[in-house]
Amino acid sequence: MPSYEICYRNGDGTLEAKIAAECANDLQAKILAHAMKERGLKRIEVWDGATLVYERPHQFQ
Repeated sequence: MPSYEICYRNGDGTLEAKIAAECANDLQAKILAHAMKERGLKRIEVWDGATLVYERPHQFQ
């Protein structure tokens, strides 16, 4: 089962919390990230190793 890191950031981009989770796939990791999100946090990132697999809101680069 892949291991994911879920990062929650404040409005200024600072890291508020990070959790590691074992999820079967990217979709399960995304659902978990939203389910664990606390009110007031502005950004979610889901990482599979060094690969960003999901972010909300989406950042255009």
